[in-house]
Amino acid sequence: MGAFIGSLLIFFARIVDVSVGTIRIIVLVRGKRFVAASLGFVEALVYILALGYVMDKLDNPINVVMYCLGFAAGNIVGSYIEERMAMGLISVQVITMTQPRELCEYLREMGFGVTTWEGRGREGRREVLNVTLLRKELDGLLKTIEDWDVKAFVTILDARATRGGVIHYPQRSIKKK
Repeated sequence: MGAFIGSLLIFFARIVDVSVGTIRIIVLVRGKRFVAASLGFVEALVYILALGYVMDKLDNPINVVMYCLGFAAGNIVGSYIEERMAMGLISVQVITMTQPRELCEYLREMGFGVTTWEGRGREGRREVLNVTLLRKELDGLLKTIEDWDVKAFVTILDARATRGGVIHYPQRSIKKK
């Protein structure tokens, strides 16, 4: 029974350390060095404890398997947590053949800041709409765009940092200073 509990501890420790590592990397990319450093400390501590336990019990191959399974599961859990946190801003570029100027105005009425410019594609000139928003608002924007034009070409880019402009916040629109 003790070996079974030890294997489960290894499994869950790896889930924790890999999940924390996933969040740490994302936080670091977003420029939050001190938060990333704190998460790195937790990640390293859990990793060393789990690895130490496995190295001490290498005679049990189940521990090694659980260590590897915990790593794999930690990637899934970490990406799920990151998705739910939806930290930061994104920039969405939209090219629609269906009344792009009207879509632009509609999005502005919804509180989104929209910048447009003319692009040239294989089939001629197209209006490009650019919207910067909170990641957690992406699903709503995509639904609106899809309702407008199911064939719209949409590109989603991570915005590491922004300065100025209009950012859409739920239930309100705030102009950044």
